[in-house]
Amino acid sequence: MPWLPFCSVITLDDVKKASELSIANLDQNFFRVRFDRLTPSERKYVRALAELGRKPQRSGDVANKLGKTVEQVAPLRALLINKGMIYSPAHGDTAFTVPLFEAFLLREIPVFSAKDHY
Repeated sequence: MPWLPFCSVITLDDVKKASELSIANLDQNFFRVRFDRLTPSERKYVRALAELGRKPQRSGDVANKLGKTVEQVAPLRALLINKGMIYSPAHGDTAFTVPLFEAFLLREIPVFSAKDHY
């Protein structure tokens, strides 16, 4: 597309404001609906996953973060996969199905504790 001199220039501030508004809108609507569908145990699992980072994580690492074994959290992981919240991109790996959901979880539950109920 050719540059048009009569068009407004989009500044870095414009991009930052638009990004903040977009994230706030996602938080209040899209992410909130997904979060509200989760049980307290499921919230704890996805929050532990978010704590580990945005890339796919080993299921064992999520279990360790929760202070449990892989076998103990496997049914919970399966429920979350069935709900479409997470998926397994490779054997033993777990990742979020929706980009930026981990960042929402970090904002929604700023402090992780394996003992707390969310």
